[in-house]
Amino acid sequence: MSRDEDDEPTREGPPHADDEPTGVQGASSPPGRRSSSRQAASQPTLIGPPDATGGQAASRPTLMGHAAADPGAPSPAAASGGAPSGGASSAGTPPPGAPPAPGTPPAGAPPGEEAPKKMSVGEAIVGGFKDAGAPIVQFLDLVGGHLILMGRALSWLPRRPFRAKNYLEAAEYIGFHSLPIVLLVGAFTGMVLSLQSVFAFRQLGFESFSGAATGKALSLELAPVLTSLMLAGRAGAGIATELGTMRISEQIDALESMAVNPIQYLVLPRLIAAMVVTPILTLLFFVIGMGGAYFVAVIVEGVHQGQWIAKLQDLVTPTDVLQGMIKSVIFGYLVALIGCYQGYNATGGGRGVGIGTTRAVVLGSVTTLVLDYFLTDILFSIFGTGQS
Repeated sequence: MSRDEDDEPTREGPPHADDEPTGVQGASSPPGRRSSSRQAASQPTLIGPPDATGGQAASRPTLMGHAAADPGAPSPAAASGGAPSGGASSAGTPPPGAPPAPGTPPAGAPPGEEAPKKMSVGEAIVGGFKDAGAPIVQFLDLVGGHLILMGRALSWLPRRPFRAKNYLEAAEYIGFHSLPIVLLVGAFTGMVLSLQSVFAFRQLGFESFSGAATGKALSLELAPVLTSLMLAGRAGAGIATELGTMRISEQIDALESMAVNPIQYLVLPRLIAAMVVTPILTLLFFVIGMGGAYFVAVIVEGVHQGQWIAKLQDLVTPTDVLQGMIKSVIFGYLVALIGCYQGYNATGGGRGVGIGTTRAVVLGSVTTLVLDYFLTDILFSIFGTGQS
């Protein structure tokens, strides 16, 4: 055996499982071992690129007998214009310049977003009618909700238990606590109305009619309407805030869990108390208003006292005062009902309570002014003009 053969031992036959792949194959094989070299070259041999220390790196093996893949070189499939690796096919890709398929999102749209669906003319017309009728539907839903609450509350009126304390507390809150603001507004309303009447009638020499004009206006319109507006701003807002706070703090749910009906316990006493105390407040408004009118006309402006009182008795009758009292009963009931509805159905935490309170004041005031016209027309057709 020659020296070269001792330096590069080779094995005949297929390599063993325990044999490790050799390093770089020699540049030339000895003449006597050409067949062995050709046999070894046919077996794949792992070669790692040299690492930083000059050794063979085992992390990137290549196969001897096959061309090493260059990361920067294109694959044969890509070079030949075939399908990319991974099995992806370009058969479904539309050619450049072709219109997108239906339902395909526009270019530049975020992934997952579909193209907006076009609306037909009929759908647009139907949608327009729905949008136009939405306020009407909301108004009818609001009216229906108030009527349902009113019916549920009145259904508990003849049923036990009768909690008299709840009624007295509601009457105190709505009536007695609202008395100062009602008297203050009534006094200055009568005073300013009398002052305007005296200056208007004085141009005709009829300043003694100022008392009768003031009495008519207060008894028929101003006393019930302004009393209701004061109650809406104070009692209606207070009721909505109180019940709304109880709703969001789950106190109303606690009442139901204790087998106490919250409508009978919270809503009904406030409705009945408002119906009772609002006519009393309206009557006091009228009395204090006429007192202020007398003070301005007789004492300040020097109108004859006897004529002023005589014209007042001739033109202002008890029927006029009765019409104002009837209006006040309805106004007070509606103010309390609106406040209870907004508070009882409050949602959304503290912000929802604030919104319900605002709605209670606005709806109570607007309802009073709108309903006043219809009630006046009805009461005039029943009682006439108030002449005895």
